[in-house]
Amino acid sequence: MSDDSSRRNPKPNKSLGRRIIISVITLLVILAATIGFMGYRYFQDALKPLNPRDTNVTQVHIPLGASNKQIGSILQNKKIVKSGMVFDYYVKSNNMANFRAGYYQLKPSMSLKGIAKHLQQGGTDQPIQSTKGKVLVREGANIDQIAAQVAISTDFSKNDFIKLMKDQTYISQLAKRYPNLLKSAMKAKNVRYRLEGYLYPATYEVEKNTSLKSLVNQMVAKTNQMVTPHLSKIKKSGMNMQQFMTLSSLIEREGVNQTDRRKMAGVLLNRIDINMPLQSDVAVLYAIHRNNKVLTNKDLQSNSPYNLYKYTGFGPGPFDSPSISSMSAVLHPMDRSKNYLYFVANTKTRKVYYSKTYAEHQEQIAKHTSDNN
Repeated sequence: MSDDSSRRNPKPNKSLGRRIIISVITLLVILAATIGFMGYRYFQDALKPLNPRDTNVTQVHIPLGASNKQIGSILQNKKIVKSGMVFDYYVKSNNMANFRAGYYQLKPSMSLKGIAKHLQQGGTDQPIQSTKGKVLVREGANIDQIAAQVAISTDFSKNDFIKLMKDQTYISQLAKRYPNLLKSAMKAKNVRYRLEGYLYPATYEVEKNTSLKSLVNQMVAKTNQMVTPHLSKIKKSGMNMQQFMTLSSLIEREGVNQTDRRKMAGVLLNRIDINMPLQSDVAVLYAIHRNNKVLTNKDLQSNSPYNLYKYTGFGPGPFDSPSISSMSAVLHPMDRSKNYLYFVANTKTRKVYYSKTYAEHQEQIAKHTSDNN
């Protein structure tokens, strides 16, 4: 009987196993080499400026006590460098330290060396505008809209601007500087922003070292400049400055031309005299934090003190930044003796129609606004 145990239990093929092991090792070596090469390429690429062509300035805040690693993360998040980790390695390998806290004006086109040198030299204690520019405050813009424009035109964020608008210490300082302008605003109740209406519509130059406070100072100073020649006439009108600016802000958004602005001012003043609600859509839009919207009955019932459909009087204060033209219209109203209490505008022809009674007003609406839709 022959021995066939070798056929029943074949010996492992050592040659095949060896080849598999070699293949796996080879693949691992290739993979490691590939990863290493890609890592090297990434590292080398990260040492270069993130975007040599991008010279736009970004304001970066480095907090007190931030480590190199934390600074690298901030720079990466702000899209100033490609890798915060590589930045950390670079500054350590080049013995660059003593980075200082503050606000810095940095560009994606800067080298790591250039960025590090800036951080060693130190930034500013307060945010500043990075490049010379201009900020346009449009006629009839409210503070929220101005904040958005400032964010577009400068390195300051919208939140930075709104935060300053709520800084009571700063606003009190302005009130001391411009008592004739801001005294009544400081006493007003339920205001959203005490400086609403007092940031004059104009174009403002913003230099490299212009602070946010300095920018706002310019706006308030411009309003004071425009109002000061009319102080005696405002006083004779029986309105305080807050009330005067409130009517001016309504006229700014309602008026089409100067003649109509003056007539509309007459209508609003006539209503004030008989304690009739001003019923301004501009006021309701402000009350519900909207700039453009077809108002609903629910909107008209808003409990906001700015809702002049629901409440009589001037309300808490201005709704936007009025121009000198609107201020002049309030100081020189037309046709008050005609006792107009209503007006409606045809949005296509831009012609405004005035009425003494609600019935006449409804007739004007039916007659002149049927083609508006």
